Amino acid sequence: MPVFAANLSMLYTEVDFMDRFRLAREAGFCGVEYLFPYDWPEEDLKRALEENGLTQVLFNLPPGNWSAGERGIACLPDRVQEFRAGVDQAIRYARVLNCRQVNCLAGIRPDTLEESLAWQTLVDNVNYAAGRLEDEGITLCLEAINSRVDIPGFFLDTSARVMQLIEAVDAGNVKLQYDIYHMQIMEGDLIRTVECLLPWIGHIQFADNPGRHEPGTGEINFWNVFAALDRLGYGGWVSAEYRPSGATGDSLGWFRQGA
Repeated sequence: MPVFAANLSMLYTEVDFMDRFRLAREAGFCGVEYLFPYDWPEEDLKRALEENGLTQVLFNLPPGNWSAGERGIACLPDRVQEFRAGVDQAIRYARVLNCRQVNCLAGIRPDTLEESLAWQTLVDNVNYAAGRLEDEGITLCLEAINSRVDIPGFFLDTSARVMQLIEAVDAGNVKLQYDIYHMQIMEGDLIRTVECLLPWIGHIQFADNPGRHEPGTGEINFWNVFAALDRLGYGGWVSAEYRPSGATGDSLGWFRQGA
């Protein structure tokens, strides 16, 4: 089976954030990720990781004003300086947490922003971030998020769109973050797509569809998908980024079955 990590922004929300590290380890996870670390001091997060023997797998660059609905600022030409400051902030956290992957959220293109300008801004920002992160030995991931259900208007909403960006940037430390849930909604044909894109995939996340709950609650045959990842030789992390349909502990049957 793949090596699984727990997304602490979605799992174990029954308890305070800092208590989720312990619960993840007790369940058998050896890695964790979460959307953003910036609300907590770096040293507190480092301590939680070390006390529980966990690896920090990934987190996102600062997304702008998340509570106001922003979902990344990388495509916004009037936010370039803020984006670059966010890269610096992410590097500070990644150093302390020994995190080797950081994800970039492209953002939502406003209707008033010309697509070609948004695209060039995104290319330039990713080029900048890739260079800064390469100096630190960190991989920059780029994620496609579905624009049909979760984030209408998200600028990168298919794996083909992310691959177009990776080609435009042409940096060795830029990879595709492949989210099974989002790509089931936008594309389907999961196993064939992963097989074709495997050389460029740096990280995988998953949830079932519809509902974004745990495996077994929707239409995806995760046993086939996980077996295919093994057969294809994928050696990266596979992160559970789902909303449990009940208590988190009760949603882990898929994990206990494969452990």
